[in-house]
Amino acid sequence: MSDATHPAEDDDVLTALRRSRSRSRLAAWYDDHRRDLPWRRSRDPYRIWVSEVMLQQTRVEVVVPYYERFLERFPDVGTLAAAGEAEVLALWSGLGYYGRARRLHAAARRIVHETGNFPATPVALSRLPGIGSYTAAAVASIAFGEPVAVLDGNVERVAARLLACDGDPKRAAPRRRFFAVAEALLDPADPGRSNQALMELGATVCAPRSPRCAECPLRSPCRARARGRVEDYPRPRPRRRPRRLEMTAALVRHDGRFLLMRREETSALLAGTWELPWVAGNGDPAADLARRYGGEWRLERRIGTVRHAITDRDIRLHLWEAVLMTSGAVCEGGEAAWVEPRRIDTLPTSSLLGKALALLRP
Repeated sequence: MSDATHPAEDDDVLTALRRSRSRSRLAAWYDDHRRDLPWRRSRDPYRIWVSEVMLQQTRVEVVVPYYERFLERFPDVGTLAAAGEAEVLALWSGLGYYGRARRLHAAARRIVHETGNFPATPVALSRLPGIGSYTAAAVASIAFGEPVAVLDGNVERVAARLLACDGDPKRAAPRRRFFAVAEALLDPADPGRSNQALMELGATVCAPRSPRCAECPLRSPCRARARGRVEDYPRPRPRRRPRRLEMTAALVRHDGRFLLMRREETSALLAGTWELPWVAGNGDPAADLARRYGGEWRLERRIGTVRHAITDRDIRLHLWEAVLMTSGAVCEGGEAAWVEPRRIDTLPTSSLLGKALALLRP
């Protein structure tokens, strides 16, 4: 399927969207149907920024409890900047994509120690670590009333259907067309509200599957709806088949504590997080653990198996009660530690560790 329309044919849709009636319908729909989310109760740029970073590649229902805990501990940019990275990562544990937390922390320190105040424009915000064009536009429009449109995945989907355009939003030409839709619907008097309304529409009504077109305030000018082909747009992106990965993790106890290992900062995944000793593959786990960590290992009892998906990996982690018979290279220090179970929540960890330890509960 190729693009069903071309830029020259977009004028009728864009003209309809620019009319105040379309904007007012979208705004009224948003006022009546928007979800009550904690970051929508504030115009504080710091709180809006934290929410936007957490929402990158993460569902709203997952983010809410993390957001509330994070803001309870770090209520403003100053407290975040003053914190150590380990504490920031510990509060982020389980949310994934830990580079977001590191860049958020680095940006907070730059704001406090270099900028002196929170940047208010998209250009100034984009100079901070981890803030791209979308996040900069979202924070500037919602917190500061800057008249700049946003273009996230939800907005792209709405725009693709309005124009009946199946072009790849990562390519320049379709992206310009989608951005024109967002700009047409932008209310310069209240850009934050209109941006949030358009994103909310894509998240809740103009959903990827089974969109509720009858409820859409923009259904009249929508080309895809008129053609009865709403779910054809945007064109689905090909997905890589997840790669199955078998892992064995060793649960070693000593004086009521667990042995945890810290991933290197250069690790491609979960850098700097704490985890159980583990090896991949279906070989001899005890020998593989010895080669990886040193020492002599014995696996005594299989506790169970958990499944975990991360990026393009489908992980089966088999947890074993184990004994470390000689310490070898494994010792308490910068990369390994004996940790009391109650202290694990104070460390940066992944949700995979939480799933594995949940097997111990009766």
